[in-house]
Amino acid sequence: MSTETSLAKSAVTAVRTALGVGGLLAVVVGILILVWPAKTAMVVTAIIAVYAIVLGLVYAGLGLFSKTKGGWSRIGHLALGVLFIIAGIVAFLNLGATTAYLAVFVAILVGIMWIIEGVVALSTLGDAPSKVWTTVFAILSIIAGIVLLFSPIWGAVVLWWLIGISLIVLGILQIARAFTYGKGV
Repeated sequence: MSTETSLAKSAVTAVRTALGVGGLLAVVVGILILVWPAKTAMVVTAIIAVYAIVLGLVYAGLGLFSKTKGGWSRIGHLALGVLFIIAGIVAFLNLGATTAYLAVFVAILVGIMWIIEGVVALSTLGDAPSKVWTTVFAILSIIAGIVLLFSPIWGAVVLWWLIGISLIVLGILQIARAFTYGKGV
């Protein structure tokens, strides 16, 4: 067996492993979202809180130890770092409330984006190859956005379920890809 063939098989094995592990991870997270939605949302919120604290430490470090930045830049980085650290700590102290606020915030944000997407679709109606499909899409997008704005908690729950279901389906497809990837090599 040549070195090139060995390297090709090694690369295929690495890709297959990555696809399989990624797919399995997606399935597990999807199942966790559907089985324990609140606890899984809290874990996601905790990860974001840890990220905020780490980012705060980085900004504070830049503000304290940077020799090349000017005074106002250093003060700004230090202040931003302290704000991120405080936000992360507050999120940890009230993890349940932070999770709920984050869910509502995301639902409202998605609702606003869907409304804007519908309006933008309507603005392109003159150039659209299919005015009917563009109009239907725009109207449904605007209605879905309004529904999310008026019931963000319900919308957040539905979006969370859709994420869980999507992760399971896409994870299974990814695992199937792992088994079939590189069969011809």
